[in-house]
Amino acid sequence: MSRKTSKRDEELAGRIHSAAIHLLRRLRREDAGSGLNAPRLSALSVLVFAGEVTLGDLAAAEQVRPPTMTRMVDALAELGLVEKRPNAKDGRSTLIRATPAGKELMLAGRERRVRALAAEIARLDPGEREQLAAGTEILSRTIADM
Repeated sequence: MSRKTSKRDEELAGRIHSAAIHLLRRLRREDAGSGLNAPRLSALSVLVFAGEVTLGDLAAAEQVRPPTMTRMVDALAELGLVEKRPNAKDGRSTLIRATPAGKELMLAGRERRVRALAAEIARLDPGEREQLAAGTEILSRTIADM
């Protein structure tokens, strides 16, 4: 059942949206240590966390055209971060997966971002940290089925 939103709901949603964008922009600074540009890092992230996918599915997930994704995947493969193989179920498509080096690079980046955020959280007083934890739980539940 859908409820009508109030002006207050929309203002809160706007504040959450703005905070999320600022958080992601701030944490993106940590990605410089990966040596990859944002589009390549994003594609690698899909492969690390979603597993092996077709090139077409990866292109769709990243909202780019297949030729663009082919160039990105080729560059990642040259760096030893992904590997390609023919799709046994569909000879017209290629399966892409992260290599152990690709997984390591992505997990190291995640660790840098989490560490940077944890350092900021540590500056909060204990009551604020508890409020943030509760708010994060509520937000996670709220967006779980979006």
